[in-house]
Amino acid sequence: MAVQVFIDGEAGTTGLQIRERLESRADINLISIDPARRKDEAARAEALNAADVAILCLPDEAAREAVSLIRNGRTKVIDASTAYRTATGWTYGFAELRPGQREAIRSARFVSNPGCYPTGFLALIRPLVAAGLVPADWPLTVNAVSGYSGGGKAMIAEFEHVGAENYTRTPLRIYATNLTHKHVPEMQAHAGLAHPPLFSPAVGRYAQGMLVEVPLQLFALPGRPTLEQVQATLSAAYEGERFVTVASLAECAAVKTLDPEGLNGTNGLKLFVFGNAAVGQARLVALLDNLGKGASGAAVQNLNLLAGLDEGAGLQSLPGSN
Repeated sequence: MAVQVFIDGEAGTTGLQIRERLESRADINLISIDPARRKDEAARAEALNAADVAILCLPDEAAREAVSLIRNGRTKVIDASTAYRTATGWTYGFAELRPGQREAIRSARFVSNPGCYPTGFLALIRPLVAAGLVPADWPLTVNAVSGYSGGGKAMIAEFEHVGAENYTRTPLRIYATNLTHKHVPEMQAHAGLAHPPLFSPAVGRYAQGMLVEVPLQLFALPGRPTLEQVQATLSAAYEGERFVTVASLAECAAVKTLDPEGLNGTNGLKLFVFGNAAVGQARLVALLDNLGKGASGAAVQNLNLLAGLDEGAGLQSLPGSN
């Protein structure tokens, strides 16, 4: 029997991409409501309660409201907002985060989909903290750039609608200059850090794709880890994973530049350890599609786990794979 799925907020960027990944699958039946009634509380409540799995692609407050409309003890929820990413009673939906996380998602009822930036940051840093190579109280910096699709409809219109009042030709801009960003709490919490990382995000003039970078002064770390130790620790953490891969040091040494659009359309996440052994410095970089593993792809992966389906159904890990 097909799994009954309702996407609340399917008209948004994330919702549309989730729907595209699901609508041709025979094992999924998408519950829809009349577009004219998508803001009708009664219509939404009916759909939410009819679903085996509800996927919320809504602003934080609207996501909380949607959860309150579920009045049965059966419907499972995947929330793509920031409302529940550090909340008690919710399971963090990053299957590769740590040993046992995948099993926790499978047995959960409420799953919070990770943010795009935290997905890259946590993939790089969580294993190093767990292994003791990076102390939990170490001051960390995160530099990142995303395509403008991560800003939703308003930002997409700003970059794409030529002639619109707020249309911009800006090639790249930084933001969150007050050093507050909604993704920082989940970065700190799920990496097991004593302090929030210093997060420096930017948006570029391209639609989607993302680079997340964490620079490390290896010579200053207590154990003075080598590039080989860092790469080996990451490789061991993701051994056998189909969606997270770690480049070898030889591959990293051959890379002269990295395209943030390199994994677009996939649910893949690739990690790189660039560095200079002579001076004891490293640049850890995560490459992902902010609308793939950073949003819609992750939601589908979590849906597959919650519904007891093949985890990779409907998803592509790396270009050219199935």
